Amino acid sequence: MNYWLFKTEPEECSIDDFAKAPDQAIVWEGVRNYQARNFLRDQVRTGDLVFVYHSSCKDIGIAGVAKVVQNSYPDPSQFNSSSPYFDAKSTGTKAPWVAVDLQFVEKFTRLLSLDKLKQSTKLEQLPLVKKGNRLSVMPVSSAEWQHIIKMSQDKGNCDEARETT
Repeated sequence: MNYWLFKTEPEECSIDDFAKAPDQAIVWEGVRNYQARNFLRDQVRTGDLVFVYHSSCKDIGIAGVAKVVQNSYPDPSQFNSSSPYFDAKSTGTKAPWVAVDLQFVEKFTRLLSLDKLKQSTKLEQLPLVKKGNRLSVMPVSSAEWQHIIKMSQDKGNCDEARETT
């Protein structure tokens, strides 16, 4: 199993959208970056766990967890001329963009802010906290995943003093 962080704008698709229909899959579509697409196409698999990260909003951070319930397939939005993700160059035989289906696992009690994530020395290698990283899909190591889960369960979001014990 792999671990991932997927960025989303909550007005478009938030952890609350997943929580409203916990038994239904949501299409994760609209990825238009080749490196992020390659992760979705080549490495993201059914059963993988995903941090749902709210970005481009007032409260930025990890809001909860979803799981991958369908491997990648051609992103339907690339063919839909009324979609903001429409790609006029995409055809049935040349469809570069992919989507995966995600399902709700858990909404965190409190959003785990980007500032808190950046303060943790155990997350220094996490692509999210490095300067210039703007990918919407990124891998998370097993150790980083476990640490972030621990942070999410801690009332103080696991400050550095608690990390050393």
